[in-house]
Amino acid sequence: MSQSTSPSREKRPDRALGAGHDDFWAWCGKGELRLQHCADCGKITWPVALACEYCGHTSFDWKRMSGRGKIVSWCSFERDYYAGLLPIPWMTILVELEEGPLFISNPVDITEQDIRFGMPVAVEFIACEDSAGGFSLPVFRAA
Repeated sequence: MSQSTSPSREKRPDRALGAGHDDFWAWCGKGELRLQHCADCGKITWPVALACEYCGHTSFDWKRMSGRGKIVSWCSFERDYYAGLLPIPWMTILVELEEGPLFISNPVDITEQDIRFGMPVAVEFIACEDSAGGFSLPVFRAA
């Protein structure tokens, strides 16, 4: 059964779902950027994993991130990888969060001409939809 796209939601490629991922998307739906925090060594694991990348422990809680960071890399895609879902060209940025993890996302109201290394950014959430339904996508705006 396919779902129709709501006019207020951006259609996006399918996101990862399942163990851990569902928790991440639930926090995003509450307007909070939370990442896995290892209960054993205290380090943050991202992207979502079944075991800590540092110590192998499998017990996590979800630590709220500040949502602030800086751009450390970016690229502009000129090929239509997603069958018309995103306008060409589309930008992707790599953000180093204040807490340390690197987070791949899209910029909001930042053009390729504006972007610069170390540019401070802050997270916000936009309403999106994929084949599994509606969700809140974390994106970044100049801070």
